[in-house]
Amino acid sequence: MASIIRYPSAKPLPLSRAVKAGGFVFLSGVLPADAEGRPVTGEIRVETRAVLQQIDTALAELGAGRTDVVRTTVWLADLGDFAAFNEKYARYFGEHLPARSTVQAVLNRAARVEVEVQAWVG
Repeated sequence: MASIIRYPSAKPLPLSRAVKAGGFVFLSGVLPADAEGRPVTGEIRVETRAVLQQIDTALAELGAGRTDVVRTTVWLADLGDFAAFNEKYARYFGEHLPARSTVQAVLNRAARVEVEVQAWVG
């Protein structure tokens, strides 16, 4: 039987920052923040870069990398940012583009972008 490993959030929130199960790792939605967890604000490219850097760090801690990502869910506060977001996103994943959904939503902390990740860790 496969085990489920939960990695608690450092914040006082009722969620896990990540869960490993059945060969996959699931990251909770990642908002733009710096290495100390302080919110990063700015135009969409700035916030996207902060989100992707956090994803890299979290995946590395869990034994994975961006080439292991199989699916993402992206929330944009403004679909007008879609093209600019895609510039950073495409450069980040390169040839290893995961399946993806993108929707518009009002985001926590007035963020412009949030990304959720599922990666294969075998």
